[in-house]
Amino acid sequence: MSDSGIINKLKRRWGVTSVWQVLLILCVFAATGFTILEIKKPVIAFLEYLGIGEGWLRTTLYILLILPIYQVVLIAYGALVGQYRFFRDFVLRMIYGILRLFGFKRKP
Repeated sequence: MSDSGIINKLKRRWGVTSVWQVLLILCVFAATGFTILEIKKPVIAFLEYLGIGEGWLRTTLYILLILPIYQVVLIAYGALVGQYRFFRDFVLRMIYGILRLFGFKRKP
């Protein structure tokens, strides 16, 4: 992995100033993903307890339950490594993007 390649592209895209920030951000995304994989087990068990089997309803409810958890975990891990502002802004952009799908417009 060359510093002049992907790392600089990520630095520019994310608006960060150092390679260490990029590496911390990538580590936070990885840790959040692994955490959500572990949280998935009890969420699926809860849905099964409610009698919701395979299908679109279970998938929809899973996404609706996991998405807010993902965002909280992402911000928490980001704060732990000193990148709170980056992840707060990232989550807000994600929320506005989802709301835009449903026709909501962001106030200027």
